Amino acid sequence: MVYDPQNIFAKILRGEIPCDKVFENDYALAFNDITPQTPVHILVVPKGQYVSMADFSANATDQEIVGLIRAIGHVARAAGLEDPGYRVLANHGADARQEVQHLHVHIFGGRDLGGMVRRAPVMPPA
Repeated sequence: MVYDPQNIFAKILRGEIPCDKVFENDYALAFNDITPQTPVHILVVPKGQYVSMADFSANATDQEIVGLIRAIGHVARAAGLEDPGYRVLANHGADARQEVQHLHVHIFGGRDLGGMVRRAPVMPPA
């Protein structure tokens, strides 16, 4: 995957597209998803040009990594999700259906989120 500086999150980070901001620090921006899948659905986006979690974990500075993780924790606490629970999700690649080639972390909450993934039939050993 190659980083495209014209992706929607890059445009949001540059202020070219508005967002419903809920938090910002030096390393990340968090905003409400425009098509929420749960009552609380917040995206946390690193400010650096990273395509995926693999790219971020391999190439981000320690400060960027800490800044993103702290942003995720702050946003979840501020949204009142700590006690009832929440899910953090970052998609990577086609099989995970990553839609925007800029690392972004989803925070889901506000209801019972059910099982982690849809169960697939288990193939018997060959």
